[in-house]
Amino acid sequence: MGEDPVHGRSAPDSYWSTANLAEAMPGVLTPLGWSVWGPASELGARHAFYAMGAIPAAERMIPAAEEERFINIFYGRPAARVDYLASIGDRMPGTSAEAIATQLLGSVPPGFVSRPTRKRYPFVALRLPRTFATTPSAVRRVRAESDAWWRAELARTPALEADAARAQLRAAIGRFERNVAIQGTALIACIQGVYDQLARLAAAAGVDSAPLMCGQGSHEETAVVEDLWAMGRGRLDLARFLDRHGYHGPGEGEISGRVWREDPTPVEALLDGYRAMGDDADPARAEAVRVEERRRAEAELLAAQPAARRGAGRLVLRLARTYLPLRGVGKVAFLQSLDVARAAARRRGALLAAAGVLADPEDVFFLTADELTGRLPQEPAAVVAERRARHERYATVRIPGMFRGNPAAEPVGGDDDADADAESNLTGTGASPGTVEGRVVVVTDPALAEVEPGDILVAHTTDPGWASIMFLCQALVVDIGGLLSHAAVVARELGIPCVMGTQRGTRALRTGDVCRVDGSAGTVEVLKRAGAPR
Repeated sequence: MGEDPVHGRSAPDSYWSTANLAEAMPGVLTPLGWSVWGPASELGARHAFYAMGAIPAAERMIPAAEEERFINIFYGRPAARVDYLASIGDRMPGTSAEAIATQLLGSVPPGFVSRPTRKRYPFVALRLPRTFATTPSAVRRVRAESDAWWRAELARTPALEADAARAQLRAAIGRFERNVAIQGTALIACIQGVYDQLARLAAAAGVDSAPLMCGQGSHEETAVVEDLWAMGRGRLDLARFLDRHGYHGPGEGEISGRVWREDPTPVEALLDGYRAMGDDADPARAEAVRVEERRRAEAELLAAQPAARRGAGRLVLRLARTYLPLRGVGKVAFLQSLDVARAAARRRGALLAAAGVLADPEDVFFLTADELTGRLPQEPAAVVAERRARHERYATVRIPGMFRGNPAAEPVGGDDDADADAESNLTGTGASPGTVEGRVVVVTDPALAEVEPGDILVAHTTDPGWASIMFLCQALVVDIGGLLSHAAVVARELGIPCVMGTQRGTRALRTGDVCRVDGSAGTVEVLKRAGAPR
């Protein structure tokens, strides 16, 4: 067999986690998907660490040995080296290995030993303040640039010939790498630190931190929900919606996925649910409630502070209002860049199929970026067939959410029935407060979701394209992720309970089960199994 572009190697003592990366890079990645995401995510993370002062210039580039990389891939699933990420926390003042690993990836490796050091503090003092001050404007700038560029590039893609399609793909990948780096810097160097400081301030004052983390007004994470609501009320048409949000869609982080601008069927299917909801469910009202709750929580927090510390408290609150909403802004920029790469790849595939090089235009996703922008393999059809078969085989196995060394793959469905028959409660991280009871809907593909208002959505992970489904639900339960994962952020903004990191919710629960979700305690209690007598 030829070289496997979507399965790497690990050092035996390295810890890995798929949390959060599975949110950005869903399912089993295609060779083209990983060849775009792999370098971008590695360079982006290292750019952020350097901008913080945590690593020297010599560590900014991708290591030649894949065992030394921060981001790797196993059986088509990307994973991040938790021990390396935790070591970054050990080098930073004001945070810790445990805090960074937990907030970004959902957990700390079993038996992990923190080794704080101050060796990088002088570099942090030199670089971090400038990075912190300039990042918000950089994020907003690339968001505006990418939006205009996305529209202009998509308009010309259908007429591109081979050389021009190659050039567009190359340019889109370059822009994607830049935008991922800026987003990574915003998240790791800025948003994470502000979140930690706000959480500590709230804990010290004995105040619930959840209302403080949201309610900054309308932002990117909920813009899709607001516009779907407007469509359901006849205030926005489909063409305008797609012009704003067409780069979203099922599995939008995988380059081979079909986003809404290519297939708006999932959008149209959702509208019935939105139309069925009463006017009191207007997301603008929920937004106003969150804003008022945040203001009350801020006043309560400041009142609980000693007079001498209220100035520092006000500063942290002001920073939270500036930085926490940036998480979704930078994400739009890299999703639009990826969408142009998607369009260019599909154009390249159509041309190669027309020339008889590929049997199917979609075969293009089983070639790598280097092969599509440079020289094709000697026998493209044979290479594609081998990689496609491997991709299908990887879809029949899963790997643990956290593991050490090279992971063992187990068949999908191996212990699913046993998990579903277990009556024990699920536990995870309480990411958005509140307690509700309702019918469970387990969703693995948002394009095929049949969710009704008031359901409890159970998913393995989510991306921004899921926000439209989340709005219809009264609670969220997610297998993997932490407090800054997409589902957690959206749940807080929508004001619905959310439990993250249950690990096995999609296997332990069935559609039709009735559960009680406690988003404060982080628990999910099975009240009745589907089909069981009352």
